[in-house]
Amino acid sequence: MGFTVAILGRPNVGKSTLFNRLVGRRLALVDDAPGVTRDRREGDGSIADLEFRVIDTAGLEEAAPETLAGRMQTQTERSLDLANVVLLLIDARKGVTAADKHFADWLRRGGKPVILVANKAEGRSELSAVGEAYVLGLGEPVPLSAAHGEGFGELYERLRPFASVMQSISSAREAGRRPLQLAIVGRPNVGKSTLVNRLIGEDRLLTGPEPGITRDSIALDWEWRGRAIRLVDTAGLRRRARVEQRLERLSVADTLRTIRFAGTVVLVLDALEPFGRQDLTIANMVAEEGRALVLAANKWDAVGDKPAALRQLRDRITASLAQLHGVALVPVSGLAGTGLEALMQAVLDVDELWNKRLSTPALNRWLDGIQQHHPPPLAAGRRLKLRYITQANTRPPTFALFASKPGELPDSYRRYLVNALREDFGLPGTPIRLMVRKGENPYARG
Repeated sequence: MGFTVAILGRPNVGKSTLFNRLVGRRLALVDDAPGVTRDRREGDGSIADLEFRVIDTAGLEEAAPETLAGRMQTQTERSLDLANVVLLLIDARKGVTAADKHFADWLRRGGKPVILVANKAEGRSELSAVGEAYVLGLGEPVPLSAAHGEGFGELYERLRPFASVMQSISSAREAGRRPLQLAIVGRPNVGKSTLVNRLIGEDRLLTGPEPGITRDSIALDWEWRGRAIRLVDTAGLRRRARVEQRLERLSVADTLRTIRFAGTVVLVLDALEPFGRQDLTIANMVAEEGRALVLAANKWDAVGDKPAALRQLRDRITASLAQLHGVALVPVSGLAGTGLEALMQAVLDVDELWNKRLSTPALNRWLDGIQQHHPPPLAAGRRLKLRYITQANTRPPTFALFASKPGELPDSYRRYLVNALREDFGLPGTPIRLMVRKGENPYARG
């Protein structure tokens, strides 16, 4: 990426729509309601052969610093420090407002290069409003329609000079190593964003006592002990029956999509509350998607009898998550900053297990021993034969088992094999997929 572009403007002028158009995907939530975007979001954008980093920000509003709107404004101001050029969006349909004038003055005082963009100028039908934008004193405006993809040729020409003078490339790409995709998930108000801020060492994400501050998944490029990490904070997942508003349904869908594209997932629990049904639902969802899982018991600084609380939590998890026996549980405090080293070490450990590959000879020696110790059940009066096993894939570990009558193998015995694989090959807490197929032992043919 050659340079960084920040998209600013008052609420509901189309910033997130432009962001999605530039990155080529619907990464940011878009809705007619103003103020959907709260945290700043970053992505890799492009127009033709021009590549850059792009930041979507919350709508510019004047507000007291201690309010949610004020904290959103602070996040937007921090985006300016990261940007090489700012796109100030106005609504070409509504013309220039007093708020547009106020924030144009603010940006001029900031000294950053600014490109004025008159959005929602479909078919150049709003040219009179575009002409009015000259009063902002930011030079010639660029009329475009982010929703319809019009006017991007002119925006390309205005951005191109920045590509020749700015160079920035991530350490992960220099090393040719893909970053670890890490998602932070959990119920609302368990402290996910506070934990992320403490991990990265800055107040990057909005936090506060209000539930549901985070609305869409926010991705951050980060590094821990030399390992490149793509860290994604997500909106809180409530029970399906309580997800009512359209915007919250979009947030939930965004979080579920993040889980599907993650490698490792940290499920943040509230250590002051028991491991509940919604925590179990989220954990099962992660397991079904085949993602590696780490449990973080947050707010541990507020727990009284810590040894007893830890024993009780482990017992509940063991009883509830039998399919993820041995899943890592790490007590942490995002507020106090404790337990973070252990949490990240657990993340790297489960990622290594998630990518682990076992040799075929070792697996088949194991299969012979399993059948001697605990033979498969009878089917129609005859003993089922398990002939051969091999690892078909990683991420998660996936095994193909060839049997004489695969359709007759009971689910209970299949679970026994999965648990034995986990125990004997050291795969605690890792989702394991076992596919049973009909076939012969290849060794017998050789």
